[in-house]
Amino acid sequence: MAFGRLERTKGSEPMSDINVTPLVDVMLVLVVIFIITAPLLASSIRLDLPHTDAAKPGDPPKFVTVVVDKAGQAYFNDKPVAQPELAAALQEAAKANPETEVQLRADQGVPYGRVVEVMGAAQKAGLNRIGFVAEAPNPAAAPVPAAAASR
Repeated sequence: MAFGRLERTKGSEPMSDINVTPLVDVMLVLVVIFIITAPLLASSIRLDLPHTDAAKPGDPPKFVTVVVDKAGQAYFNDKPVAQPELAAALQEAAKANPETEVQLRADQGVPYGRVVEVMGAAQKAGLNRIGFVAEAPNPAAAPVPAAAASR
């Protein structure tokens, strides 16, 4: 006589999955530690380097200032010079450091030809790094567009 089922129901089966959350936490902590310590380890090599007169510490980049005013007068480092004197001064700067930058400031009324003469003198002296200095426009004094002015 059967008063119930003869089959037994299985209980809950053991979990066969691994909980990876603690593993991921540990790995992230290790990654952060390696990211922080790696640069420190790279610079910790101690060397006794040989000495020589040819090796010089890196000098900061030098520059000379050339200004051309409205009249076309050239100024080398704020001293007025004629065109031959400017060429000689630029050659001296190039001899001292061939990487010297020429910062050219020219009045907006100066003819383009005069600016090209100064650039040519710099390039002829061996100074190929020429920077043009300009002022940023003043936003308060910005010109009103013609379409807005006619309204």
